[in-house]
Amino acid sequence: MITAAIVKELRDKTNAGMMDCKKVLTETNGDLEASIKLLRERGIAKAGAKADRAANEGIITARVSANGASGILLEVNCETDFVSKNENFQAFVNQIADALESANAADHAAALAVSMGEYSIEDTVKAKVVEVGENLQFRKYVRFDAAAGGVISFYIHPPGKVGVLIEVGTTKPESAKSDAFRDMVKDLTLHIAACAPKGLSRNDIPESVVEAEKEIFRARLADSGKPANIIENILKGQVGKFYAENCFLEQAFVKDDKVTVTQFLEAKGKELGDTFTVTRFVRFGLGE
Repeated sequence: MITAAIVKELRDKTNAGMMDCKKVLTETNGDLEASIKLLRERGIAKAGAKADRAANEGIITARVSANGASGILLEVNCETDFVSKNENFQAFVNQIADALESANAADHAAALAVSMGEYSIEDTVKAKVVEVGENLQFRKYVRFDAAAGGVISFYIHPPGKVGVLIEVGTTKPESAKSDAFRDMVKDLTLHIAACAPKGLSRNDIPESVVEAEKEIFRARLADSGKPANIIENILKGQVGKFYAENCFLEQAFVKDDKVTVTQFLEAKGKELGDTFTVTRFVRFGLGE
């Protein structure tokens, strides 16, 4: 009997796909060493030798349903820009995206297990390593399902180095059908791609990050000779500036730095007779 434990052990030793491991273990009647040898002879275990090599190039891509009710953003990495520009690799990434678009994988772990033909995406990527000759990784994946009144959209900065997935809430279904709304959402995704906010609002910035910034500011002011209460007031101002630079809703809008993103949303809401709310977003930067 081929147990799950021995399949896992063989996978750990060779980095081969689960189905390949099961197949050779069956052929060798569960002989681990013979299975490793067989995988190496077939070239499948070669992927393991490349698994530790840095893979910071690649492609970020996305899919959104026609009605904007759901969307996915994913990143597949390779080692060199040469491979990322290869049509075969680009087609492979699109095949992964197509498989995930028709699935309902909620997170990265579930996405790895999605079937892509005969094998899972995880095993298919490992098999592709042997063909391409570079370490490949399906590194990141996120899926959004819109709440009532929500619309999912995306932006990919050519040639796939930065990607954004966003959900924008409306109170009137007809708003999402207008060109003005679509233009607004596109501008929001362009802003996120360009300005890389750390969170939607102040609640999304970890306290540890804020405290680290305070320590930097305190160190700069340590030799100023100013009283402690003055230093604390200066710190409050510096922290406020930090939030304004890093919180999406407080950032100066990329196309008009005289208004914040919140003010831009409010203005567009008045223009279209609706109230718009950015519910969430995610930004992928290649290799980050």
